[in-house]
Amino acid sequence: MLTLDVEKTGDVVVVRCFGRIVRGDAVGTLRNAVVSERDTRIVVLDLSDVETIDAGGLTALVSLHHWTRARGIQLKLVNPSHFVLETLQRTGLDHIFDISSLHDALVVLGGTHEWPVHHVAC
Repeated sequence: MLTLDVEKTGDVVVVRCFGRIVRGDAVGTLRNAVVSERDTRIVVLDLSDVETIDAGGLTALVSLHHWTRARGIQLKLVNPSHFVLETLQRTGLDHIFDISSLHDALVVLGGTHEWPVHHVAC
């Protein structure tokens, strides 16, 4: 199961992911959360609470990378769990994505904000 908290302020969206990014409903839920944020400049995926990711999840991340890039939106992956980071490294995808700590991402974004939260689960 994948649960998402979507927080938006201005033109920055943070999507906190909890659970598993795996083929099926989870991938669709993640994709819909990002694609619905068309009027944004930066999408941050917080992967610190993702337990596992499979090939379907990796494909979804690559698809989102292409989708955001084609629209001039920056996609940032922050705080990937050990398993997710290791998977990204083993597949070479760590060279494709902008991966950083949440602290570094917040510094780049201009500091900590109070964000409205929307919970989504599948």
